Amino acid sequence: MANSKRQLFLKRRMRVRNKLRKMANGRPRLSIHRSSKNISVQLIDDQNGVTLASASSLEKDLGFVGKNNIEAATKIGAVIAERAQKAGIVDCYFDRGGFLFHGKVKALADAAREGGMKF
Repeated sequence: MANSKRQLFLKRRMRVRNKLRKMANGRPRLSIHRSSKNISVQLIDDQNGVTLASASSLEKDLGFVGKNNIEAATKIGAVIAERAQKAGIVDCYFDRGGFLFHGKVKALADAAREGGMKF
């Protein structure tokens, strides 16, 4: 039997995350989630199980509520870079989950790099 799209997505997400865990070296994880209506990102410390910073298109002050486009992803990437620097974090690793590094995910990553994050 063929795998469903959801099963393939979950398999890809775990493959990516397990590879990144091997290279983590205590760095926090920049985890991205993209739904059909919104995009969100979290900076997670896996050793302590704590979210250090987060940004989402659901935040009303960003002005992108209910939007999931490249412009919103770029703004979210810049905001997470700013919040990470306030928390004193520059170096992390990028966890794209099961999403392809293309379009909105790439725009968010590029904006975070321009904001000063290293991954």
